[in-house]
Amino acid sequence: MKFNKKFLKTTDLSLIVIIVIGILIVINFLSYQISYRWDLTQNKDYSISQTSKKTVNNLTDVVNIKAYFSTNLPVQFVNLRQEVGDVLDEYINYSGNKVKVEFIDPKKDEVIIRELYSLGIPQLQFNALENDKYQIINGYLGMVIKYGDKQEIIPMIQDTNNLEYQITSAIKKVTSEKLAVIGIWQGNDSLNTEKEINSAYKKLVELYEVQLINSENDQQIPVEVSTLIIIGPKEKFSDNQLKKIDSFVMRGGSLMILSGGVKIGQNLTAEKNDVGLNKLIESYGVKINNDLVSDIHSGFASFTQGFLSFTTNYPLWPKIIKSGFDQNNAAVAKLESIILPWTSSLTIFPEKVKDSKIFYLAKTTDQAVAQSENFVVNPQSELRANGKKAQYNLAVEIVGKFNSAFGQNNSSSSPSRLIVVGNSEFISDSFLRNNIDNLLFFQNLTDSLSLDENLINIRSKGIVNRPIKELSDNIKIVVRYANVFGLTIIVMLFGLIRYFLRRRNRFIDEL
Repeated sequence: MKFNKKFLKTTDLSLIVIIVIGILIVINFLSYQISYRWDLTQNKDYSISQTSKKTVNNLTDVVNIKAYFSTNLPVQFVNLRQEVGDVLDEYINYSGNKVKVEFIDPKKDEVIIRELYSLGIPQLQFNALENDKYQIINGYLGMVIKYGDKQEIIPMIQDTNNLEYQITSAIKKVTSEKLAVIGIWQGNDSLNTEKEINSAYKKLVELYEVQLINSENDQQIPVEVSTLIIIGPKEKFSDNQLKKIDSFVMRGGSLMILSGGVKIGQNLTAEKNDVGLNKLIESYGVKINNDLVSDIHSGFASFTQGFLSFTTNYPLWPKIIKSGFDQNNAAVAKLESIILPWTSSLTIFPEKVKDSKIFYLAKTTDQAVAQSENFVVNPQSELRANGKKAQYNLAVEIVGKFNSAFGQNNSSSSPSRLIVVGNSEFISDSFLRNNIDNLLFFQNLTDSLSLDENLINIRSKGIVNRPIKELSDNIKIVVRYANVFGLTIIVMLFGLIRYFLRRRNRFIDEL
C-alpha cells in the first residue's frame, strides 16, 4: 500500500511536469506568431506617445530617416543600436509606411564620411579595451531626418531617453511650412546669448527661428515674432522700451520675463535690482518683489574662501520638488525638481487677473523665508533664522486679455500669455553644468508659449532625477538595515519553511 501511494504520487508529478512543459511549448510557439509589447515604465519610456503617433499618421509624403551607426563600437554601445531601432520601428508601424528608415555603417567610405562632415555629424572617438590594451576607435552615432528638400540633423545619439522628442520635433520642423519665431531681448545688460546662456540659446535654435531684438531703435517688435523673452536685465528700461513691449503684448504676443528683484555681485554682495519692468507687468497682474527667498529644500553650492573650498546646502538656492509644481500645467507637471539660485518672490494682484487663467508654476514649501532688507547671503551665516515662514510663488503664468500699462488699448486684442520667473541665473551656462533639469524647465516654458504643448510631454520622458521622498531618521535606519539583511532573512525563512514542510510530508508518508 505504501509502495502504491509513492508510485501514484510520482506518476501524478510526472504528468504535471509533462503538461506544464507542453503548455510552455505551445505558448512559445504562439509567441512567434503574435507580437505585443508591454511598457511598464511610469512614463512609458519605451513607447512613442500619442503626439508622435498622430504626427506620423498625418504625414502627406514620405519622411526618410538615415541612422549612421558604426558596427565596431565599444561594448557599452552594442545595445544602443537595438534600442534606437526599436524606437524607429514604432514610427514605421504608426506611419502607414510614410516613414522609411535605413541604418548605414560609414566604415571607411570616403564619400559618406565627407557627406557626414558637411551635414555636421562628427566622427567620434571611443576608448576600447581589446587584447589587454586600450585602443581608440572611430565611429558615428548620428541621424538625418529628411522630408522633400528639408532636413534636420541629430549629430550624436548617446541614449534613447530624449530620442523620441528629438525625432518628433525634427519631423514637425521639416514638415511645417512655417517655424515659430522667438525674439530674445537685447540690451539693458541682459544675459549674453553667446557668453552667458549659450546652452539655452542653442536649444532654442534647434526648434525655432530666433531673432535678437534690438532694444535701442524705435521700431516695433517684428510682426512675425510670436514670443518675446527677456532674460536677466540689470539696467533700467525706458518708457519707450516698455511701450514697445506693451504694444507687442496688446497684439496678442506671448511674453516671458526671467528677472530677479535682487542682483548678486562679486564677493556675494547683494543689492536691489529695480529695472522698471514692474511698471509694465503690474498692469497685467503680477509683480517681481525686491527680495531673496530661502527654503528648507535647497540645492548644494560650492564656495571658495581664501585657500579653502567647500560645498554646502545653501538655502538661498531653493529647490522646487514635485509638490511645488502646478500639476495642471503641462510645462511643469512632470518635472521632478529644479533649483532657482538667488530668486525673488512674485505677487499676484487678484483684482487684475480675475478674468484670466493663472498657473502657479513653481512654489516653495510653507517653510520658506524672504529677505527684503539688509540681505545676508554668506553661506556660513544663518540664512533662515529671521522672517515670517510662508509659501512663496517663484514662477507664474497668466493667460488672458491684459490691460495696457500705457493706455495703448483698453485690453489686448486677443488672449496673450505671460510667464514670469523671479530669477534668470537658473539657465546660465555656469549653473546648468550641474543642474540640467533647469534647461528642461526653460524649454518647456518656451514651448508652452510657442508650440503644441503635447511636445512637452514627450520631452519630459528624459527626466531621470527622481529624488527619494523625505524620510524620518528612524525610517532611514530601518530601510538601510532592510537592504543589508533583508534578502538573507527571507532566504533563511524560505529554507526553514521548506525544511518543516518536507519533514511533515515524510512523516505522513510513513504513516
